[in-house]
Amino acid sequence: MSLSVANIQPVVALIAGILILIMPRLLNYIVAIYLIFVGIVGLGIIK
Repeated sequence: MSLSVANIQPVVALIAGILILIMPRLLNYIVAIYLIFVGIVGLGIIK
């Protein structure tokens, strides 16, 4: 099984959801990191 963005996104979303439930103040950081990661992948810098 090869890892691609389509395979990683549900796992990242699940982990982020759990972390937000545990510590709601992490929401801003989790969203920011996720958006930066998706932007970098979208530009093709990371494959």
